[in-house]
Amino acid sequence: MDLFESRRRDVLATAAPLSTRMRPQRLAEIVGHQNVIGEGALLRQAIARDKLFSMILWGPPGTGKTTLARLIASETNAHFVAISAVSSGVAELRSIVREAADRLGMHGQRTLLFIDEIHRFNRAQQDAILPHVEEGTVILIGATTENPSFEVNAPLLSRSRVVVLEALSDDDIETLVRRALSDRERGLGNEGLTIANEALTLLVNLANGDARSALNTLEYAAAGVTTGAVIDSEQILQAAQRRSSVYDKSGEAHYDAISALHKTLRGSDPDAALYWLARMLERGDDPLYVARRLVRFASEDVGLADPHALPLAVAAQQSVHFLGMPEGALALAELTVYLALAPKSNAVYRAYREASDDVATTRNDPVPLHLRNAPTRLMKDLGYGHGYRYSHDYDDGVIGQQNLPANLGEKTYYRPTDRGFERELAARRARIREIYARTSAKLSDVTKDEEAR
Repeated sequence: MDLFESRRRDVLATAAPLSTRMRPQRLAEIVGHQNVIGEGALLRQAIARDKLFSMILWGPPGTGKTTLARLIASETNAHFVAISAVSSGVAELRSIVREAADRLGMHGQRTLLFIDEIHRFNRAQQDAILPHVEEGTVILIGATTENPSFEVNAPLLSRSRVVVLEALSDDDIETLVRRALSDRERGLGNEGLTIANEALTLLVNLANGDARSALNTLEYAAAGVTTGAVIDSEQILQAAQRRSSVYDKSGEAHYDAISALHKTLRGSDPDAALYWLARMLERGDDPLYVARRLVRFASEDVGLADPHALPLAVAAQQSVHFLGMPEGALALAELTVYLALAPKSNAVYRAYREASDDVATTRNDPVPLHLRNAPTRLMKDLGYGHGYRYSHDYDDGVIGQQNLPANLGEKTYYRPTDRGFERELAARRARIREIYARTSAKLSDVTKDEEAR
């Protein structure tokens, strides 16, 4: 290494962000992830035996995916090449593969290809690397914050092992912060700084398991104090500005949050439902998307147990549309509490599913003649509308007649529960069925007389 290159690296080392300077330089320095790289873990054994395999590192930001990939390469003597899926294309991949093949053929050295944000590679780019992973020309380590089962195509996924990196624990983050404050070579140790206990607790809490966020916030706070000072909570708050978030309103965290909201509503827990609602809205989710999901919940899970739920949900959606945010959040909060405490029934949801299944899987017989409209003479001559009984002409406004196609007979789809308003609907249905049974028998006798004449 010449003098210029050495000087350049020294300058970069001191100019780099604290989170970059504090990256572990050996596997033993990694904090957390003991289930992945701890003693006895499969990956740790594979590294020790120099038996690498392609893998997808999946975890939230700041969990050390890039660092782990670099350390795997350094501890196995593999040649490390890092690219970003955001800025790299197929041409660059082909060049890397050619060099990897030459390196393997001439020197016997394997190439570890690290692709950051691999979920941003389109199908063509993923297909381009697939045969080279399969042949062993490169060992692939992809890093992603998104669920690889959705974002990585099946052939590539099947040739890789998914390694899940969980968010760091609060204890892990605290360890990293204290290490950065004491480290004189790479950290802030030469500045003699300390951090108040409540400020450390706040910093750890705001980091949300993201080491990069914690160290960046610590560095910003340290830049605003003098040597030997004690960093307090106010300085942490000013440095952090807002909580670190792993929430992506178009990614898996978004769907996890809406699932949590829907299921806590179904479980009749207004407090948990309000939390998940706030979690989505405060992280920038589209409030109209949330409103649409709540309208769906009103009809799917509350249904006719409380007929007021659906119009209230539509009113809340209109309120959000009219008011915008943040005022519209209160309309959604009011609706959320109402839906959580409403009696629940999915009877209509199940009834529609069963009816639609029959439409899809049974013979679609013609509409019974007596239920057809007969606007022309020909239709009347063909029997359209013949035998139809006008319900209002009968006692109770109900008359029994065949309303389903003949092949379905008297199929039952809607089975009301005994919860909320559906208890009343169940009683009504029972009375209607009693009238149907009584009047259908009479109509059958009348029809036979007509046919005899």
